[in-house]
Amino acid sequence: MQIVRTVNELRAWSRTVRMAGKTVGLVPTMGALHAGHASLIRMARSRCGAVAVSIFVNPTQFAPNEDYARYPRTLDADCAMAERTGADVVFAPAVEEMYPLGAETFVEVEQISDRLDGQSRPGHFRGVATVVAKLFIAGEPDLAFFGQKDAAQVAVLRRMIADLRMGLELVVCPIVRETDGLALSSRNVYLSAEERKPALALSRSLRHVEELVAGGERDAEKLRAAARTVIGEEPAVRVDYLALMDWATLEPVETAVPGTLFAVAAWVGETRLIDNTIIV
Repeated sequence: MQIVRTVNELRAWSRTVRMAGKTVGLVPTMGALHAGHASLIRMARSRCGAVAVSIFVNPTQFAPNEDYARYPRTLDADCAMAERTGADVVFAPAVEEMYPLGAETFVEVEQISDRLDGQSRPGHFRGVATVVAKLFIAGEPDLAFFGQKDAAQVAVLRRMIADLRMGLELVVCPIVRETDGLALSSRNVYLSAEERKPALALSRSLRHVEELVAGGERDAEKLRAAARTVIGEEPAVRVDYLALMDWATLEPVETAVPGTLFAVAAWVGETRLIDNTIIV
């Protein structure tokens, strides 16, 4: 497996393997890889002839009061996992490579970027869309792989790809969970031993919503109230949002129908966690 640091190196690699008749898969990450990332890489390996994994903690998607400085950075371990799970190349650029001195170009997907996490974290999706567009330009992938856990991010990037007529497919992979139900996230390392138990309220609330829907409940307000009751059993958890949304637009809906997104974000101590389920 190669490790490359520049856009030109990644682009040269991509064009070489495509000239050999291989499809290129890209798995964009911010590092601190875990089993959820490994599932994305394995999916890319199964779908593509060549697989690139990017590892870049993107500063533009963090607000000044967020955790950019302390976000976990474990490049050696990340490269080892990427290689074990099927990556052919890791792209690990410096900030200056992705944002050259004086750079003034950003990508903003209007309206949808102000919903869900975008409402709670103003400017977040501007940073996400910008860095992912840069990664697509650099790696020229045929397919790009993202996790369902970041469902709002998926919606924003789908809109960007459609609006800019980007010639690639976005593949969404299922949420991977710990044995206790907690959705895997690089931020889980922030949770103390005492915070781990209350954090399970997020996945527990989603299971309750799924049970209610299976029993015939479809009213959004009742589903939100039921989820809030479950989370309310853990005083250490502070809800950011509970929402039933159209996954394509992130607009709220009043009735749960197949394909709608029920999403939760909450603070456990100083750690913000997200989770969701797709209504069936």
